[in-house]
Amino acid sequence: MRISIFGMGYVGCVGAACCAKLGHHVIGVDVSSHKVELINQGRPTIIEKDIDELVKYAHAEGRLEATMDATYAVNNSEISFIAVGTPSSKEGHLNLEYIYKVAGQIGVAMKDKDDFHIVAIRSTVLPGTNGKIGEIIEEASGKKRNQDFTVVSNPEFLREGTAVHDYLNPPLTLVGADNEIAVDKMRALYRDIPGEFIATDIKVAEMMKYINNTFHALKIVFGNEVGNICKALDVDSHKVMEIFCKDRQLNISPYYFKPGFAYGGSCLPKDSKALRTLARDFYIDVPVINAIEESNEIQKKNAVNIIVEKGKRKVGVLGLSFKAGTDDLRCSPIVDVVEALLGKGFELRIYDKNVKLSEITGTNKDFIMAKIPHLQHFIYDDLDRVVTESDVLVVTNKEAEFDGLLKKYPGKIIVDLVRAWKEVDYAGNYEGISWGDININVKQNEKIEKDMAGTEF
Repeated sequence: MRISIFGMGYVGCVGAACCAKLGHHVIGVDVSSHKVELINQGRPTIIEKDIDELVKYAHAEGRLEATMDATYAVNNSEISFIAVGTPSSKEGHLNLEYIYKVAGQIGVAMKDKDDFHIVAIRSTVLPGTNGKIGEIIEEASGKKRNQDFTVVSNPEFLREGTAVHDYLNPPLTLVGADNEIAVDKMRALYRDIPGEFIATDIKVAEMMKYINNTFHALKIVFGNEVGNICKALDVDSHKVMEIFCKDRQLNISPYYFKPGFAYGGSCLPKDSKALRTLARDFYIDVPVINAIEESNEIQKKNAVNIIVEKGKRKVGVLGLSFKAGTDDLRCSPIVDVVEALLGKGFELRIYDKNVKLSEITGTNKDFIMAKIPHLQHFIYDDLDRVVTESDVLVVTNKEAEFDGLLKKYPGKIIVDLVRAWKEVDYAGNYEGISWGDININVKQNEKIEKDMAGTEF
């Protein structure tokens, strides 16, 4: 396959050398004559492990060249990668001047090209940039997206020092596209690369690099804060984190990484609070660990706000315990939401098959009586009654009996706190607490006729 790569910096040079190693013919493009000369001499533009030999070999085999001529590059390639820098301002905004300029150059170069052309964004950009680049290319070329060309997002996940190894051995290859021809071409390009090939929504692909790197930064800071606490207690912090990382069932796994409602139960609130208290007792500043509870409280407030904004007085809460399959109400986040709604004058009905008032004892009883002392007036053992007598249904856990809710009660307003359904084709109004892209029925976005002007009584 013949490809061109705009930008012979760190990402572009590694990509050019690795693609050539995979057997593709690569044309590097850069505004720097010095970088172009280096590539054409079989020398890399960066210092990086293994890159020297790859560039030297690719050039000697005739699979790697460089130019300053964008038209030559585009007309002699099927795919053009954009790998120029997107530096940040002091406020954190991206400077997209270079990437937009390259998009314009590619568009001009495409004017007289008859073949379908794919533009692949390797640069790190925020969601929405792909669409803007497509518009720039359309304007500059006079051609139509997904008719004459398309733009895909193909973020890189390279670490300096191991970039060549990372490129050739990625955990996955990610392509965001809205064109099947482009997906097939990109799949063919990476056919000899191990790891799963994932084709997804463009904005999802654009978002991933930021999520990955922010989480990597969070892991470093979390590890450091744990280390600082362990040091004060004369505990081997490296041994603690070594054992922590051995748990791949919960600690390092997808289990807790699903956007949704706040955490609760008897363990997470209690133990995270104990660790914060321990740090405070030793005068150790742990801002990340301290922020966990505040962030959790914000998610509860988000749930309350979504329900309030529906403007309906009658609300049915489906599930009161902190997760499905248990009657544990201690620190259940939905209890705080119920308490807030009652304070605002909402008419509530609660259903939870696992919570039997007569069997609530001990700390479980103490907790719920402190929060909702008259729970017996709001909780029912009849799901159908709660649903039919409520205008808004709040789904708080994934009980199997809630699966058929959408089909059986098509007109209800649904507030989903746990992503109870992967796909929603629903005659009523549906809203997820932390997601908004699973609705396939456009009627769900219609304005709701409210039966209450406000919530202060």
